[in-house]
Amino acid sequence: MVTLTGQNFIAGARSGQGDVLLQSRDATTGKALPVQFIQATREEVDAAAQAAAQAYPLYRQVTAVRRGEFLEAIADELDALGDDFIATVCQETALPTARIQGEQARTSGQLRLFAQVLRRGDFYGARIDTAMPERKPLPRADLRQYRIGVGPVAVFGASNFPLAFSTAGGDTAAALAAGCPVVFKAHSGHMTTSEWVASAIVRAAERTGMPGGVFNMIYGGGVGEWLVKHPAIQAVGFTGSLKGGRALCDMAAARPQPIPVFAEMSSINPVLLLPQALEQRGEAIAAELAASVVIGCGQFCTNPGLILGVRSPAFSRFQQQFAANMADQPAQTMLNAGTLGSYAQGIARLQAHPGTELLAGQWQSDYQAQPHLFKAQASLLLEGDEVLQEEVFGPATVLVELADDAQLEQAVASLHGQLTVTLIAEAADLQDRAGLIALLEQKAGRLLLNGYPTGVEVCEAMVHGGPYPATSDARGTSVGTLAIDRFLRPVCFQNYPDALLPEALRDSNPLGIQRLVNGKATVAALT
Repeated sequence: MVTLTGQNFIAGARSGQGDVLLQSRDATTGKALPVQFIQATREEVDAAAQAAAQAYPLYRQVTAVRRGEFLEAIADELDALGDDFIATVCQETALPTARIQGEQARTSGQLRLFAQVLRRGDFYGARIDTAMPERKPLPRADLRQYRIGVGPVAVFGASNFPLAFSTAGGDTAAALAAGCPVVFKAHSGHMTTSEWVASAIVRAAERTGMPGGVFNMIYGGGVGEWLVKHPAIQAVGFTGSLKGGRALCDMAAARPQPIPVFAEMSSINPVLLLPQALEQRGEAIAAELAASVVIGCGQFCTNPGLILGVRSPAFSRFQQQFAANMADQPAQTMLNAGTLGSYAQGIARLQAHPGTELLAGQWQSDYQAQPHLFKAQASLLLEGDEVLQEEVFGPATVLVELADDAQLEQAVASLHGQLTVTLIAEAADLQDRAGLIALLEQKAGRLLLNGYPTGVEVCEAMVHGGPYPATSDARGTSVGTLAIDRFLRPVCFQNYPDALLPEALRDSNPLGIQRLVNGKATVAALT
């Protein structure tokens, strides 16, 4: 059992200098939980950032193999957190036990996956162009490139994934794998959970001999601005609202030294229903899609918030079946009162918006969110209506019926950037639709065929990102091993003697990693 103090984590120790107290609450009842948390002062935010900065040159020199051992130690500590921990997370978030147990395994699993990446060594991106002293008219110098961690990273915890996208989640794991110390800003919705996990990270750091400032955690509202503007911080990872993510991007860009913000922010994850699929299995699609909309009370960043189809008898039947399925879905408890309030505001916007009608749904009560299905006139989407493009975070979706394939392509072209776009189709639907698929590729980071977007595999090939406003930088991903790229930068050595080069670039290739040597991939030593 962890001894909870509610204090901030700075350089491996605890700190509680402030006099502003924060309260964690039971997500189902709204009642205060026993521990109060101490909001970080500006001095403590500075101390956390400075601790990370002091740890950076030490941690950067830790070998990739030892960093992997550190990540595996964190995973072991997380796996060892037992029933009391699971009960705490469930109490703070109203998420069911099985969901949290699965998320615990996912969180430790992605840490171990990054450890494999570190042992493999391809994250270095090693490239070698050997000297060509006889080249005319000018000789070529010996040039060798690899990648290093950018420096201390600020990570903001997500509300909807208290483990996998929070304290030891994907952003933290990727930053630590890259050789970057972390200052983590705990989410106000699950501060007790964050303390449990932060304690596990600190224990793992101590066990593996990592520098004290490799991981730090602060509590509080408003402290994020101090953190992002701190000169020691070199990058930011964020999962949350478009408003919050955009504010962080603007702060980071306005610094004397601008830094990148990798923010996952807003996506309505359109689902395109093609005619033959609806004709052959419309009833099954109506049931499956309703289940995807309401899973986890709709509190997934990949929740399908817009459903597009072409007018036909099959689409009309689907609409009736889908509305009936949505009407049968029970109310669920949301993560916290703030999330429910935002959901209620989003529903109210859609209800009041000209050109939309409610097909299924009732008003919320207490902490329960009622599923909602709206239908919007096609002209709204075709004319670029912004309300239909706004994410409603919760178990709600909007149905749009298009006149023909031309309108379907026009509707897709009008969409903002997305995390996912889904096609529900039969083979006959896909014939002569290469143009549509090429258009979808421009709109999202992940294109699904005959699946549903609520579920993100942690693996090498996954992309959990997309064009703005889905993310602030479409070149990265916050899930999967490619996530490490966000916190690395290239360094080139010119004419350095072998003994002074990083091991990844030496002629002998002591790490045995794959490298690009004079344009050819190789794992052999230079001869």
